[in-house]
Amino acid sequence: MFRKLFFAFLTIMLLAACGSTLSVTPSPTAAQIPTATALPTSPSLALTDGLNRSVTLPGPAQRVVSLAPSNTEILFAVGAGAQVVGRDSFSDYPAEAKSAQDVGGSMGKYDSEAIVALHPDLVLAGEINTPEQVSSLEQLGLTVYYLKNPVTLEEMYANVETVGSLTGHADQARTLVDSLKTRVAAVDAVIAPLDSRPTVYYELDASDPTKPYTAGPGTFVDLLISRAGGQNIGNSLTSQWAQISLEQLVVANPSIIVLGDSAYGMTPDSVKARTGWGGLAAVQSGQIYPFDDNLVSRPGPRLVDGLEALAKLLHPGAFK
Repeated sequence: MFRKLFFAFLTIMLLAACGSTLSVTPSPTAAQIPTATALPTSPSLALTDGLNRSVTLPGPAQRVVSLAPSNTEILFAVGAGAQVVGRDSFSDYPAEAKSAQDVGGSMGKYDSEAIVALHPDLVLAGEINTPEQVSSLEQLGLTVYYLKNPVTLEEMYANVETVGSLTGHADQARTLVDSLKTRVAAVDAVIAPLDSRPTVYYELDASDPTKPYTAGPGTFVDLLISRAGGQNIGNSLTSQWAQISLEQLVVANPSIIVLGDSAYGMTPDSVKARTGWGGLAAVQSGQIYPFDDNLVSRPGPRLVDGLEALAKLLHPGAFK
């Protein structure tokens, strides 16, 4: 059961690499699609997106369809939530986002007819969408901006400001970024003088406990564990989302286990009951912690929430 849920998670994270397709309904034509109308006092916008395309809007987008959970979270965080008229099936935060129409996204298939019927003046795509999907939507007469996944917190800040500009909330976006930077700096100030850097195993899926999946190098999990004052044992693996053998896990002997799969039923007790895991330092000390994986897997403002949560988990005494 957990493996099925995990691969649903991988669908979200790695959809672009999987080459999934957009289900395009041929009935709406470009002539039938209302064009966005610029507000009289709003200057036009021209920005280069993550596919290196120049995207032009006559003014800030007033009707937005978001095709990625991270994009949806950014939209609401900058104050553009009321402008979100459609969202992908996985967008569930904040709770208000679920009131926008669901346009699909399971297995990489979106309801193009539903998207067109919402008359968006902007479709905000993400890295879970392929360039072919972007092209298919554009062929329906829609304006699509592709927001590339960040690989650093600084790039996440830039994405926030971009979304603010696209939706007419540039000032709010800058204020948000300033507050995020302040919070990160506060964590950095606490972590920097510490000598202890506990080893951490971050679990994504352990349906097969002899070779569970973990977060490898180049992931935000890896980045945030390091910045939170820990050492991610998955950093030594060769891919971002990789299996680690039980033998490798025993050699690494993590002092802390973080259960990113806790939403799927994994608990500290279930970890303790696994064959061959009893000798791990984290199991013996009881340092096994459930964790909200959305805080580190969705590249939006809540990454800072994830950083703070990890830092307090790894160094509880430093944050009293």
